[in-house]
Amino acid sequence: MPTARIVLPREVKKGEIFEIKTLITHDMETGHRRDGAGNQVPRNIINRFTATYDGEEIFSAELFPGVAANPFIAFSTIATVSGDIIFAWTDDPGATHTETVKIKVV
Repeated sequence: MPTARIVLPREVKKGEIFEIKTLITHDMETGHRRDGAGNQVPRNIINRFTATYDGEEIFSAELFPGVAANPFIAFSTIATVSGDIIFAWTDDPGATHTETVKIKVV
């Protein structure tokens, strides 16, 4: 099961630009490797990342096999209202890992 680390301020001033940093544990198997028996290891990468704030998508990214294991993504947004920021990582088999962080806007 993936583990996500998310770093962002828990309280920001309205209209302030703030940075969000995310890191998720994932092997990011490219599908080009072979196992000990010579069988191709199936591709399994995180191929989509999204972040929504107050129900609106504020950031999204498509990831490809060239991305390293445990992908780190950083981006900025503007504080508008107190609420949830929801992060979602989806991999090739279709599993989605989500995390929610509350932010207080003062």
